[in-house]
Amino acid sequence: MLNKLDYTVELEVFSGPLDLLLQLIEREELDITKVALAKVTDQYLMRVRELQNEKIDNIADFLVIAARLILIKSEALLPRPPERQPEEEDPGEELARLLLAYKRYKEVAGILDERQNAGLRTYLRMATPPKPDPKTDLSGITPDHLWQAVARLMELLPADTPPVSTVIKRPRVRVKDKMKLIRDVLKDEGKASFFELLKPAKSRSEIFVTFLAILELVKQRFIEANQNELFDDIDIVMIGDWAHRPDLEIRSELDGDDDDEDEFGHVDLGLKH
Repeated sequence: MLNKLDYTVELEVFSGPLDLLLQLIEREELDITKVALAKVTDQYLMRVRELQNEKIDNIADFLVIAARLILIKSEALLPRPPERQPEEEDPGEELARLLLAYKRYKEVAGILDERQNAGLRTYLRMATPPKPDPKTDLSGITPDHLWQAVARLMELLPADTPPVSTVIKRPRVRVKDKMKLIRDVLKDEGKASFFELLKPAKSRSEIFVTFLAILELVKQRFIEANQNELFDDIDIVMIGDWAHRPDLEIRSELDGDDDDEDEFGHVDLGLKH
């Protein structure tokens, strides 16, 4: 059986020189002052030597702080304080101020991390709230005016329009068909905007199917979608020249059999029309 004193486990990981310096000061239960920085200089240099053996990539940052600590400690050992220029800042006070700011940012980051893990996330509205439309003034409108307006609209209908009593079946919009339409749009320019692809949509259902078609094309690596800023338009860019290949069959896993599929294939979006 192994003796537990035969080995040691090192768990300390420092993200930077200020993190190491702050940990040393807190371990000694010192306030962040120029005197405290001078007291922990030897401990800091010892840890830097250990870090050098580990060949850390950012060892230069640790050495810069080490040089400043050596300067602070050497000035503390002098019989009289050094004379400084009027605009020259004390290196000890400057480093203490920097370390205090780092400590505050680290505490705030810890609080934000706790909120993130607890699911306390908030999202700010980036766009301005929409302005409601003013109420329409119907004080001078009579039923006769409304009937005349309806009669004028009826005159504009084509001759083959079915009567009002006819039940019109909802047009079927398949993901595969929208994918083909997107392919036709990308043939010429090779790219299009998301809003441009939504313009031909005549219903909310068609908008959702167009969105599903874009996701399906992204999944099959036919297109890529890029957005420069939050809430900005999305650029749809064609990958390769697949749109010019008539032999390429476009398929969608969201479409089922033609006989029993609804307008979304077999995908239930939970929407009421």
